[in-house]
Amino acid sequence: MHFEGTAFRYGRDIDTDVIIPARYLNSSDHAYLASHCLEDLDPTFVERMKPGDIIVAEENFGCGSSREHAPVAIKAAGVSCVIAKSFARIFYRNAINIGLPILECPEAVDAIADGVRVSVDTDTGTITNIDTREAFASEPFPPFIAEIIEAGGLVNRTRAKLAAQ
Repeated sequence: MHFEGTAFRYGRDIDTDVIIPARYLNSSDHAYLASHCLEDLDPTFVERMKPGDIIVAEENFGCGSSREHAPVAIKAAGVSCVIAKSFARIFYRNAINIGLPILECPEAVDAIADGVRVSVDTDTGTITNIDTREAFASEPFPPFIAEIIEAGGLVNRTRAKLAAQ
C-alpha cells in the first residue's frame, strides 16, 4: 500500500488519553471519536488534517490505557498511517487489528519536520521525505499483517476468509 500526506509531528509518550480523551469514550461512533482526535494536544488537528495525512511521533506512541478507541479515532479522522520511533505494544496490536498502518523508523522521525510531505510504501517499508527526497527503510509488514491492513482490519479479513470457504 502507498500513502502520501502532510506530516503532523508530535513528541514522545503520546498516550491514549491524549489521542482520544476519556470524556468521549461513552461513544463508539467513529465519526464522533474522529472529531475529538488529539484535541487536548493539538486543538486544531482535526480542522487542519486532510485525509491521507500522516502522524509522525517520537518514542512510546499510544502508551497508557489499552482502549481501541485511540487507533479508531486516528483512522476515522483520515490519518493514513503513523510513523514513530516506537509504539506501546497494545496500541500497536489495536492499530493492526483495525487496519491502521503503523511503522517504526527512528531515522525517518528524526528527519521529518512538521508540515513536510511524506510518502510511505508499506510493501517495501520505504518512508520518503518528499521535500528533501531522503528515503528511510523501516521493516515492511509480514504477509499476514499486510493482509489485515489491506482488508481494513482483522474483522474484515476474517469475514473475507470465511466468505471464501
